[in-house]
Amino acid sequence: MQEFLENAKKSSAIIATLDSAKKKEVLNAMADALESNANFIIEQNSIDMKNAKESNLSSAMVDRLLLNEKRVKDMATSLREIAALKEPVGRVLDGWWTDDKIRIEKVSVPIGVIGVIYESRPNVTADVGALCFKSGNVAILKGGKEAEYSNRAIAKVLQNTLVSFNLPKEIISLLPDSSREGVAYLIKQENYVDLIVPRGGEALIKYVSSNATVPVVKHDKGLCHTYIEESANLDMAIKIAINAKCQRPGVCNAMETLLLDKSIAKEALPRIKEAFDNYHTELRVDSQSLEIIEAKEATDEDYDTEYLANILSIKLVDGLNEAIEHISKYGSGHSEAIITENYTKAEEFLNRVDAATVYVNASTRFTDGGAFGFGAEVGISTNKLHARGPMGINELTTYKYKIYGTGQIRE
Repeated sequence: MQEFLENAKKSSAIIATLDSAKKKEVLNAMADALESNANFIIEQNSIDMKNAKESNLSSAMVDRLLLNEKRVKDMATSLREIAALKEPVGRVLDGWWTDDKIRIEKVSVPIGVIGVIYESRPNVTADVGALCFKSGNVAILKGGKEAEYSNRAIAKVLQNTLVSFNLPKEIISLLPDSSREGVAYLIKQENYVDLIVPRGGEALIKYVSSNATVPVVKHDKGLCHTYIEESANLDMAIKIAINAKCQRPGVCNAMETLLLDKSIAKEALPRIKEAFDNYHTELRVDSQSLEIIEAKEATDEDYDTEYLANILSIKLVDGLNEAIEHISKYGSGHSEAIITENYTKAEEFLNRVDAATVYVNASTRFTDGGAFGFGAEVGISTNKLHARGPMGINELTTYKYKIYGTGQIRE
């Protein structure tokens, strides 16, 4: 581990000064290599899939884990999109002259060595490796054990491409010791690692945040809400709610709680139940809702749970203030939405709700680097510093000041 981290740190000096054209060329070559090695990657993924079924992983976790020809092609497409993004390093963010006739420029630079700890989805290995590469950073990747063979295969393809361009393979590496002890060691190596990004379950986030001495940007749970306000177009509201919950229930930007204005509950709730019944969604509702529809009764624990499954909590609220109070109490700062035809209430919701992304009349499923035009993301940050929301290439840079003088000294 020590030698590995030393090599990673040395490699950061090389990737940090790589010009934009060369980075673009390498990333496109990585994309080509993923496609040409698709059979190898899918073959290795099949080992993980077999192990997942034997371990009785949930259907949502299995779906995240699966790689097929389309998903490998999607990984390659993502890398090409990242390659085509504007260069994030060397941007002049600000510039001015001082009274002493000194010129100062605030310029974007790579962070350095970034450790990313994640679970299940093997496409993250390619996406995060590429994002770090594009932003001039070394990526140390620690995926979940359920995707061990898939991650190794993808990393091998990326590393072989780096070597073909005479670049150190350590620029994109899997953590050599993937045990809990290995992670515990990594998150305390501030001499070699500049940032840790944990993305996954609540236990992982809590462990890393509590034990790391390296700075951490959390990518915490997504306990997302959609509030259907009394003026909402009900057809549109149901369509959005179905998409937010049912398109992919096992992802962090899926809705977990539907808030419904009680003034329209008698009309809306039966239609909402019918729509979700068509998708076999298990509904857990408050006592007021039980007077209108049949379902399981929700507990406080339900409203505080990220299901990552086809289960939905529903609560009736008495207007905008109560909806916002509920979100403030139970939300995780990820993604929140209001469905409304009232412009004033829409703006009030956007301004008052404290979350990384807030929506009017759209599904929370859009909280995603690709959907935001970032190509991909390292994760969805629920931090407020230094990055928030989908964390793309610009959020993987910091800045320094370049100062130009002509012989000035300070009196």
